Amino acid sequence: MVPRKLLPSIASLRALEALDRLGSASAVAEELSLTQSAISRQLQALERQMGADLVLRDRKRLTLTPAAQAYAAEIRDALDRIVQASLRLQVLPEGGTLNLAILPAFGMRWLMPRLPAFTRLHPEVTINMATRLQPFNFAAETFDAAIHFGRNDWPGTDSLLLRSERMLPVCAPGLAADAARAGPAALLEVPLLHIQTRPQAWKHWFAAQGVDVSGPLAGTMYDQFSTITQAALHGLGVALMPDYLVEADLAAGRLVKAHGEPVEAQGAYYLVWPLARSRDPALTLFRDWLASQAQPEDPLPR
Repeated sequence: MVPRKLLPSIASLRALEALDRLGSASAVAEELSLTQSAISRQLQALERQMGADLVLRDRKRLTLTPAAQAYAAEIRDALDRIVQASLRLQVLPEGGTLNLAILPAFGMRWLMPRLPAFTRLHPEVTINMATRLQPFNFAAETFDAAIHFGRNDWPGTDSLLLRSERMLPVCAPGLAADAARAGPAALLEVPLLHIQTRPQAWKHWFAAQGVDVSGPLAGTMYDQFSTITQAALHGLGVALMPDYLVEADLAAGRLVKAHGEPVEAQGAYYLVWPLARSRDPALTLFRDWLASQAQPEDPLPR
């Protein structure tokens, strides 16, 4: 059993968190629909229970001690999780909801075509999705799981491999025709287009071709595959792309291979979830279904 003194009331924790975030007792009172004296009493009760000074009182101004500020930052996430859990219980008490972070291109090309099959099997489960280019942060955001690209080295998580990725250099017709005939090292002489989520992709590709590259590679950086594809289509340089994303453009002749065949990327796509959420019913249903769709050896839907 957790000692009662280590489980403060939600009201006192809300007052502390709001004071840290808003900076004044009057603003806290307005947000929580309480009087300033009521806020002060809640904070005093929390100090007595914790046995520590949390608030600096300067006339009518209340500010948090450095230790209280750090405490407020930690409990903020806990309060958010209580809110999300309560919403899930109220909205869909039987099926539940799943808050999922996805990568834009992979979510559109791989997950979305498959998702109707899941909704037919489990109409009671609601999946809320938000795109994230940067690595997920389960401690700071209320995601239950994420679909992300990497090496499966995320602490405090478990994962399911969805598929690997193969990278292919492509460009507009004619841009690197001479370079392609001269060999892979000649691509160092043309503009290279980089994707923000794969900063070492070009170095890995050159190494796979037996080309030694020392130092950084020049070129322009793009944050999404949709924008780097447009840059390649308009002749701005050579882009190193997942082969499934450019198949249609290659078939139509809008893009051409700059050199060689696709190279396996250093990383893969995974469904990732925090260990604390492993037994969540909605996540379990989604994970078990997704395992039947995870076939890295099969091509992606076109």
